Amino acid sequence: MRLDQMLVTRGLAPSRARAQDLIRRGFVRVGGNVCDKPAQDVKDSLAIEISSEAPAYVSRGAEKLAAALAHFGFDPSNRICLDVGASTGGFTEVLLENGAARVYAVDVGTAQLHPRMKDDPRVVSLENFDARRLSYSEVPDPVAAITVDVSFISVTKLLAPALQLASPGAWMVVLVKPQFEVGRDNVGSGGIVRDEAARQGALESVRAWIESQPEWSVAGTIPSPILGGSGNSEFLLGARRNG
Repeated sequence: MRLDQMLVTRGLAPSRARAQDLIRRGFVRVGGNVCDKPAQDVKDSLAIEISSEAPAYVSRGAEKLAAALAHFGFDPSNRICLDVGASTGGFTEVLLENGAARVYAVDVGTAQLHPRMKDDPRVVSLENFDARRLSYSEVPDPVAAITVDVSFISVTKLLAPALQLASPGAWMVVLVKPQFEVGRDNVGSGGIVRDEAARQGALESVRAWIESQPEWSVAGTIPSPILGGSGNSEFLLGARRNG
């Protein structure tokens, strides 16, 4: 069996994506030796260990949001939060551990949210739901914080409804993934955007779009502390709704 599949089967990782990240970053030992190849065939008889230094979050995305909150000084405590593109719940987990009052976890997929988040009474799971249809019917509470981590679509194509739910003074963190913001001509083999000008252009495009939204302003941007799952360089953008 592949090593990444083995980690999930043995309950050492919540998903293959998480397993692959742990393996590539050198946190997995097979038979006492570090293995950094997710596709490595592993015998059932071999012992597999996860390093105690491995991040404990349910997904690698958590590390990205944690870095953004620290940099921008955004505090989720006692806030109603909206997590767009929740997936397994990395962003949701960080919001909860930082004292969020409630998190609406939205994702177009089904059965992805980790049980630790789904079973938390502060989490409202809106799975199999397109964020482009968000309204007060789904999120009746005044949203004071928004986090965004989506794939296969530009954030500028789905974020408007979420912004309209935000109350004055709300803040937002957007994970900008250049491969979904630039044209196909700028995406190379393996889905990687290698041209720095194209990456910066993607970031500026998202920045300009947010700045064009009524009452919203960009607080700043930083490079993501870790690469995306496919190896792309990503950015974290912080913004606030004035008022």
